[in-house]
Amino acid sequence: MQISVTPDVFKLAQVFTISRGSRTEAKVLTVRVTVDGITGWGECVPYARYGETLESVTDEINGLTLPITRADLQDALPAGAARNAVDCALWDLEAKQAGKRVWELAGLPAPKPEITAYTLSLDTPEKMQAQAAEHAFRPLLKIKLGTPDDMPRLEAVRRGAPDARIIIDANEGWSAEIYADLAPHLVRLGVDLVEQPLPAGDDSALIGMDRPVPVCADESCHDRGSLADLAGKYDVVNIKLDKAGGLTEALLLRDEAEALGYKVMVGCMVGSSLAMAPATLVAQGVLVTDLDGPLLLAEDREEPLHFDKDGVHPPKAALWG
Repeated sequence: MQISVTPDVFKLAQVFTISRGSRTEAKVLTVRVTVDGITGWGECVPYARYGETLESVTDEINGLTLPITRADLQDALPAGAARNAVDCALWDLEAKQAGKRVWELAGLPAPKPEITAYTLSLDTPEKMQAQAAEHAFRPLLKIKLGTPDDMPRLEAVRRGAPDARIIIDANEGWSAEIYADLAPHLVRLGVDLVEQPLPAGDDSALIGMDRPVPVCADESCHDRGSLADLAGKYDVVNIKLDKAGGLTEALLLRDEAEALGYKVMVGCMVGSSLAMAPATLVAQGVLVTDLDGPLLLAEDREEPLHFDKDGVHPPKAALWG
């Protein structure tokens, strides 16, 4: 068994801004696992919010003792980007070795397209209204907010896309007071869901707070170990493979979260179609799918995911799985 790690850069179609900053490109790591001439691959997006860099994640992967199985991997690396890329590469390898699709190996039904959110970057109200109008044909828009002056932005987006469903991602940018003040307006403007309104380490104020719009844990939920601390605070959990540490944990997290009564959102970092491909399996039938990473890119993998009016389609075997 051999593992290689390659940094890749994909240019974004336009500047992408959230409450923590802006970017013009997606920097990812591509991991290839080869056994007897057969290669499986996966992608991860190291995320500074979780103390990850391209270099630190590369070192984690290169430090693995080979050969390694998916079961071994769960103990060898913590939840995070490094384990995600290797786990997904091992799934792809197993599928190629068996001549089957990953969903078959995982005992899942054949995947179907899922309507995905399309993310509008944080900007001035005028520019966000223009973004919303340009993408008003899409059934579900996600708005990046997270400042004390978000109401004009939200109002502008609703004007630009009067018929679209809207979800909001505050990226930990609000206080309890700001959220409480905005909540009635979220209902008035037809917002379906709010992601991570408060900082992950300071979200206990959500306990007992009126939540007229469902609140989703993003930065507060990584893997199954996160679930115990979410009780009474959140209605939905956002599963991202780069947080959970791969498809293996993401599927288990989805099942356990649903068993505990949470609804599920499946999200992504800004990466290529290779990063989204395994997540399409987790997203089957969930409350919200947010796998628009490839739609934000100016360039993608050679066999990209297909997006149309039915949403994001599962990957062809030529891409992954």
